[in-house]
Amino acid sequence: MLPSTSNYFLKNACVPMSLLEIPSIALKSDPVAVTETGEGLCIVDVEISAGAIAKITPSGKQPLSEVADIPVVDCRGGLVWPCFVDIHTHLDKGHIWERAPNPDGTFAKAILTVGADTQKNWNPEDIYRRMEFGIKCSYAHGTKAIRTHIDSGGEQGNFSLAAFEELRTQWGDRLMLQAVSLVSLEYLLTPAGEKLADKMAEIGGILGGVAYINPDLDKQLDRVFDLAQERGLNLDFHTDENDDPESVTLRQVAKTAIRHQFPGKIICGHCCSLAVQPPELVTETITLVKEANIGIVSLPMCNLYLQDRQSKRTPRWRGVTLVHELKTAGIPVAFASDNCRDPFYGFGDHDVLEVFNMAVRIAHLDRPYGDWPRAVTKTPADLMGLPKLGRIAVGLPADLILFKARNYSELLSRSQRDRTVLRQGIKIDTTLPDYRELDDLLAN
Repeated sequence: MLPSTSNYFLKNACVPMSLLEIPSIALKSDPVAVTETGEGLCIVDVEISAGAIAKITPSGKQPLSEVADIPVVDCRGGLVWPCFVDIHTHLDKGHIWERAPNPDGTFAKAILTVGADTQKNWNPEDIYRRMEFGIKCSYAHGTKAIRTHIDSGGEQGNFSLAAFEELRTQWGDRLMLQAVSLVSLEYLLTPAGEKLADKMAEIGGILGGVAYINPDLDKQLDRVFDLAQERGLNLDFHTDENDDPESVTLRQVAKTAIRHQFPGKIICGHCCSLAVQPPELVTETITLVKEANIGIVSLPMCNLYLQDRQSKRTPRWRGVTLVHELKTAGIPVAFASDNCRDPFYGFGDHDVLEVFNMAVRIAHLDRPYGDWPRAVTKTPADLMGLPKLGRIAVGLPADLILFKARNYSELLSRSQRDRTVLRQGIKIDTTLPDYRELDDLLAN
């Protein structure tokens, strides 16, 4: 039982060593002092003072007499992670499935279905309430920061960005929210596109869009990079969300970044077609991505759902990009939840543990697990410019998730609905919002 105070001592906590910052180096340097459980895990004691991590020591090495004046909580070898970072979501689309199901589960029908629902139902209240519902789920599951792509064209885009700004203010003491504009790149060639870039700069957002292979792609990318550089914006693209080996927008983004000597952060999401391209093209693309300093975000659940879907035919591939090859090349790789209960993905609950769980299965992140836990914590935090999130270190807030599971097999074999989420050392209410909260919206 956790005390209600923000001053206590966690003993026998099992922590992924890759998520420990400077203390991990000290722990590794004294192998006699560290109890390693295998799979890159170690047992430590964590002292929490005034809601922050005051000390991390090898388990049992700090005499309890030194913490006699504060409560001691025995984790009994349970896993302790930093709070999650969800770097690629679509909060504005979420939870419309019951009124706008995808008729055949394909990518093309998802676009059409969302478009129709947007025209009929997306008003300021509808957008705000569905986005907040997703945020409530994320918070309860232990997420600390969310980046959401927001459909940003026209008047509807104004509604959605206004809802985002209001929610960012309302939830600012609990969650960090970032917004990315989502439009087709040709939109950014227009005066409306320039105004959108101005708006993203005004709200501290990220300039983004969907890159498609077309005769004007180089022109579109040059314009996007110019808009971003002029305003000091970072970039976040949807690239190659398909199984077409001729789709090479990731490669083109990388070449444009190198040509512009772009100083900001660049992220490309999906990158599915890389997995079906010939080896020589893959090597060239990965080399360019590395040189351009691009981070890659894989969306394993949504891509598994949409890719290679044909009626009454078993899918032949998993839809994910080459995460192992990219990571081996030194390219930052993250995983994120993407869509949730909308025509692009009919399931999900904004739970990044589920994302990691599915990524392990789909992309074979086990044997060994290595530092893959970083892909839903530290790596996305770094890509989002949040250097204090996604890691466990002395001096950082005690924003932690405590699991009863003691190893990866236990963690990934049960739902972990009984996890404990700490914010500044205090246990939060992890009750998920009731779907009935949205019934009146979905009845439209």
